[in-house]
Amino acid sequence: MPIEAVVRRAGSPVALLLAAHPAPAFAVTGMAAALAAAVGRGAAGCLGVGLAVLSGQLCVGWSNDVLDVRRDIAAGRRDKPLAAGTLAASTARAAALTAGAACVPLSLASGAAAGAAHLTGVASALAYNAFLKRTRWSWLPYAVAFGLLPAFVTLGLPGRPWPPGWLLAAAALLGVGGHLTNVLPDIDADLAEGVRGLPHRLGRTRSRVLAASALLGASVLLALGPAGPPGPVGWTGLAVAAALTAAAALPRARRPDSRLPFLLTIGLSALDLALLLLRGATLR
Repeated sequence: MPIEAVVRRAGSPVALLLAAHPAPAFAVTGMAAALAAAVGRGAAGCLGVGLAVLSGQLCVGWSNDVLDVRRDIAAGRRDKPLAAGTLAASTARAAALTAGAACVPLSLASGAAAGAAHLTGVASALAYNAFLKRTRWSWLPYAVAFGLLPAFVTLGLPGRPWPPGWLLAAAALLGVGGHLTNVLPDIDADLAEGVRGLPHRLGRTRSRVLAASALLGASVLLALGPAGPPGPVGWTGLAVAAALTAAAALPRARRPDSRLPFLLTIGLSALDLALLLLRGATLR
């Protein structure tokens, strides 16, 4: 079916926002800005980090739906504005290009090293949209993009310090876990369209186990990685994180297409960051 046949109108701002995958976009932006505040980037620095990350997230979200529109139409994805016909592909494409163009100077405003780290992460996410999602390496762009996010924040500080290794590893594991829980609801539809990323090759059960392992591993690193004992805050946070991980990874026989596991992953990431900051860990 031609795309034009299902596009009934150019689309409202609400449809454009929904096509940008707003939940993860704003969650990642908020966490990056919070991390920038924690390392002392100042109000202007936090705003710069937030705008750069948001522009990158919007570019990735809109381009994802543009590239997947034919597959989403075939799968009957009424939750996707382009597939549902409430947003024109040309509108989403123009928005993605605009956000991508804005992301470059906004990222480089934090310095060449920080900008390169963030733009590498955005480029890896775009590579996922374009082709890597169909390969066994589908997890890699998530690991790279999330792993480099703390580096974008700290490399913008005087002296351009890298964040500690445990923080880079934890962020990468959260990205991999997010990839797995995000794909779980769509595995059957993806397979019907010939998409065979890592979760599709593993199947639902093994993907859930791997997602739980990655998410719990990230929480352990964030609890035990900083110098000094975790203390009551760290141990309590780790216990709550383990419960959220279990909830995100449990099978859902009645609603295998539920988005709840992915939303729980976002909540877990925010919890991990909050507890890390409450501990006053040194992040550079």
